[in-house]
Amino acid sequence: MRVLVTGGTGYLGTAIVRALHARGHAVVTFARRATSAQLPGAAIDGDVRDSVALRQAARGVDVIIHTAALVSVWRARPEEFDHVNVGGLRAALDAARESGARLIYTSSFLALPPHGQDRPLEANDYQRTKVRALHAARRAAAEGAPLTILFPGVVYGPGETTEGNLVGRLVSDHLAGRLPGLIGADRIWSYAYIDDVAAAHVTAAERAGVSGEYMIGGENARQMQVFEHVRQLTARRLPRRIPFAAAMAAGAVEELRAQVTGRPPLLTRGVVKILRHDWPLDSGRTIGELSYHITPLRTGLECLLRQGQPSCNPLG
Repeated sequence: MRVLVTGGTGYLGTAIVRALHARGHAVVTFARRATSAQLPGAAIDGDVRDSVALRQAARGVDVIIHTAALVSVWRARPEEFDHVNVGGLRAALDAARESGARLIYTSSFLALPPHGQDRPLEANDYQRTKVRALHAARRAAAEGAPLTILFPGVVYGPGETTEGNLVGRLVSDHLAGRLPGLIGADRIWSYAYIDDVAAAHVTAAERAGVSGEYMIGGENARQMQVFEHVRQLTARRLPRRIPFAAAMAAGAVEELRAQVTGRPPLLTRGVVKILRHDWPLDSGRTIGELSYHITPLRTGLECLLRQGQPSCNPLG
């Protein structure tokens, strides 16, 4: 099977490319710096905002896995989120339609309503555009497009501590003494280990009859529980709790600083609004239909902490 992966040099995209290659599939990585990433398979430098380039890259492929997204809490030009997160999905839908490929779209749990709510939030431009992209994907599926939508939880594990690996960055900052504290320490998140999420994408690509929407979550746990495991593994103290009111005030100050300097804020009020809610995921359907495996949070964190040492295989 020949598979095109957009955003294939990102944290999740890289894991998907390697998992596809390990299962014997021909992989084409499409990203702005694909040729310099030294990933297995073919590489095409391109931007998902360039619909012509994406359609050309999709020629002859069986499946497109669309992971490309602008994952950030802030941009000086908010329309960048629209162009990448919404426009990029539309370009992927066009490429799939023209090439006859099935499309697997990596959405976000933040495009769904938080626990106990019936409407999604649009607390920042990332979340707003992922909500709009999900609407576009659902419309395409309703019109008959061969489309599968996947909703990863909070993806974490070894690797770069980018915004795509937020838990890795938080743990790294905590161990280095750079983490001021936790906002919403008792809020529930669904922690999905990187290899599990990548494997679910590959399985969805391999099973031609798979369609609809699948939650790719992990262990649903309090945010502080991550650091309770880290304390057990490293003997480090727990981070302090930051009250929501203090966080909102800090976010307002940071947003003002960003407007004046053009440098990204360390915190925004939109992020604080998101952190006020619980975001559990029920991955039962995915376990049953995609043979999905959930790595226990403590096991995944052990692997994260062992970076630079012999590879960690949670599956044993």
